Amino acid sequence: MKLDIKNTFLNNLPADPNLENTRRQVEKAAYSFAKPKKTKNPKILHVSQEMANELGISKEETASEFFKNVFTGNEIYPNTKPYAMCYAGHQFGNWAGQLGDGRAINLFEIEQQQKNWKVQLKGAGETPYSRTADGLAVLRSSIREYLCSEAMFHLGIPTTRALSLSLSGDDVLRDVLYDGNPAYEKGAIVSRVAPSFLRFGSFEIFAARDDHKNLKVLTDYTINHHFSHLGKPSKETYILFFKEVAERTLDMIINWQRVGFVHGVMNTDNMSILGLTIDYGPYGWLEGFDFGWTPNTTDRQHKRYRYGNQPNIGLWNLYQLANALYPLIEEVKPLEAILNQYKIDFEIKSLQMMQAKLGLYLNDKNDLKLIQDLEDCLQLTETDMTIFFRLLSDFKDEKSGLEIIKVAIYNFEDVSDKIIDEWDTWFLNYKVRLESEGISNLERKEKMDAVNPKYVLRNYMAQLAINAADAGDYNLIDELFQLLKNPYSEQPKNQKWFAKRPEWARHKVGCSMLSCSS
Repeated sequence: MKLDIKNTFLNNLPADPNLENTRRQVEKAAYSFAKPKKTKNPKILHVSQEMANELGISKEETASEFFKNVFTGNEIYPNTKPYAMCYAGHQFGNWAGQLGDGRAINLFEIEQQQKNWKVQLKGAGETPYSRTADGLAVLRSSIREYLCSEAMFHLGIPTTRALSLSLSGDDVLRDVLYDGNPAYEKGAIVSRVAPSFLRFGSFEIFAARDDHKNLKVLTDYTINHHFSHLGKPSKETYILFFKEVAERTLDMIINWQRVGFVHGVMNTDNMSILGLTIDYGPYGWLEGFDFGWTPNTTDRQHKRYRYGNQPNIGLWNLYQLANALYPLIEEVKPLEAILNQYKIDFEIKSLQMMQAKLGLYLNDKNDLKLIQDLEDCLQLTETDMTIFFRLLSDFKDEKSGLEIIKVAIYNFEDVSDKIIDEWDTWFLNYKVRLESEGISNLERKEKMDAVNPKYVLRNYMAQLAINAADAGDYNLIDELFQLLKNPYSEQPKNQKWFAKRPEWARHKVGCSMLSCSS
């Protein structure tokens, strides 16, 4: 396994001179060197060969002992120096100070087919940023991250990627719901891949410490290596850089809203500077359409990161990034203009996204009202978001409307006549609106099915894979992995996964509620 190793991150950014792997405040550095912890009995459970190919690793090589040892942290690839990144962040709206890679260790950087990839292990042991934690991860959260990051990629949503999922062979103590009942679980390691793992918090930490010299070094590096099309670093370029980060962030979140994905913990240390979905912790997918839903038990009281609030949180986080970049720009107006544009763009792009989900391609001044009426109907009684929008492409006339989508409604037999009347009214208005489009039902169906997925990683599906894996059966991991490679395809043989959440999963841990404990 010969990899084309590069060191742009290590060579261009300041290193922590303290080589001890002890928990501490790290000043004037973007990273600290840290070696992965050797594990007792590592075993590779699954490899994304698609991602391996991107890195120049063949199928034969992924089956080798060397691959297993490198990607479980038991062997360091020749002439590389693993490291953990230093960053800070706002958590649930409050400044948390230094955070950093508490259980992620970056192995190396690969250049392949004119693409640059950073490769890291999540759950590979302690780093100077581990605080009170052990730097490890469990199989439960690792399966969720591995499956979801690849599922998001195939949905067409910007995301970090996953290369491999492994058992460490060690047991890890975790208190799943923070209720004082810890238990041992199987330890696991995910190999994650991205062009960069830099976060908003990477910039915040230098600004908070008035380390403007290293703030500039980091921003210049980011522009030179990830936004080089903007030109050489300068005040004007810093403004353009912030503008593009804002645009990428909004595009990512609009995509989340499109498929019903709720990140669960949108702290500024979990916001990628490249606009990638990053850090799959207590995430979830909407089952019933509900703007107020969040899967995160930690956020249950205030619901800061609920589905309907994600675009607002994206803006709030961008305000924090603007504050961090201000010392380089020293002018408020251009930053304010970009933040205001985010609000304008959100209204435009959100409308366009919903129009596409409904098969509306001509602009009509009444579309916003039609969409708002639909969102009201969807929340009158519990209605599965994914199933509703997927089946909607089969609509042809108002009589068939409710008949087509009723399978998406939980307990349809209990729905009142009043609610049925509201649905019938909506479908009548929808039919009239579709008539102005002038395209065939077949063409509209093809377009709608390309933006409304049939298959997403429902919370209970991930939990079934976790339950099987805990019992030593890893087949369901691969079944779901293959299913989610083609989320917009019909896949008749996988029809069983196109179904509402089963009743047993309604209040089950891992299916309806999750914590940051992983």
